[in-house]
Amino acid sequence: RMDRNSPIGGSGVSEMEWQRICDLEDIPRLGARTICLAAGPIALFRTRDDRVFALLDKCPHKAGPLSQGIVHGTRVTCPLHDMVIELETGLAVAPDEGRAETFEARVISGNVEIRGALTAAAE
Repeated sequence: RMDRNSPIGGSGVSEMEWQRICDLEDIPRLGARTICLAAGPIALFRTRDDRVFALLDKCPHKAGPLSQGIVHGTRVTCPLHDMVIELETGLAVAPDEGRAETFEARVISGNVEIRGALTAAAE
């Protein structure tokens, strides 16, 4: 199992697939920042120990804005109905059910990068 916050090495994954999004310091510790990409609104979450996770900014319950929730450990609590979501997997914590879409995220030299939600090509 690969740590989502470490560089990809020897996996055959092209570095070109990763997109720099912002500086780590642009995301508050135990908070979130929202960006708009081709995949939709993406919430970037930063844990106390500076790990970064990227989820579609919609709770699986009623599409609440997860970016406005409370980050605790490696989880976020939706501000609408208190559903707790695991940041790494996007899965709701039991007894709730559902899954928020996740995207690979990493921090390289203080830069936050994600893969899988790249912006649409300009026409």
